[in-house]
Amino acid sequence: MTDKELKRLSRSELVDIIYELQENSTAESETLPTAEQVKNERSRIRYHQRFLKTFRSTLSILIVVAAIAVLVSTLFLPVIQVSGDSMEPTLSDGDILLLFKTNDYTSGKLCCISWQNKLLLKRIIGQPGDYINIDAEGNVYVNDQLLDEPYVTSKSLGECDITFPYQVPDGKLFVLGDHRDTSIDSRSSTIGCVEYEQIVGQVLFKIWSKKES
Repeated sequence: MTDKELKRLSRSELVDIIYELQENSTAESETLPTAEQVKNERSRIRYHQRFLKTFRSTLSILIVVAAIAVLVSTLFLPVIQVSGDSMEPTLSDGDILLLFKTNDYTSGKLCCISWQNKLLLKRIIGQPGDYINIDAEGNVYVNDQLLDEPYVTSKSLGECDITFPYQVPDGKLFVLGDHRDTSIDSRSSTIGCVEYEQIVGQVLFKIWSKKES
């Protein structure tokens, strides 16, 4: 074998050649490593090759899993952080929530709304066509039925500039914050009733809370 051919060989191929030469040799040679040294080096190279192959395969799988997780989070299960106290005591400032995309906007459920490049968390109270009434003490009636609202600790009419009874327009939802004293919601014409397209997602569960940490 010429020098040029030897230079083209990889380290692994050279070790294999030396190993074969050593195995076939019957005489001691000072220029060649011992059979044990060659065997150990060969094993080390094989292990290194297997490690790199496994590492590349594992890395590829992790990248794919991470990409799928980001896609699912963006399209189906967004994660948001609560800012403000409009949903106290149900939700607190800093809470981290998992949302899910749905077309089933059930009354009583918490949802995240996009409004003027902001995300608001509110509770769905009225469906399209429902008649809403709120008295001076903050009691909420839907179609003349008083709502049982155990999630509200302090009832209040709050910031309200609409006339009752109020009928929810077609294609929209009437929403309120649980902290009725401070929440700006459908009682105010500033926000008003929200369209379905404004809903980012419904709250699935709370991932983390300052109060519980």
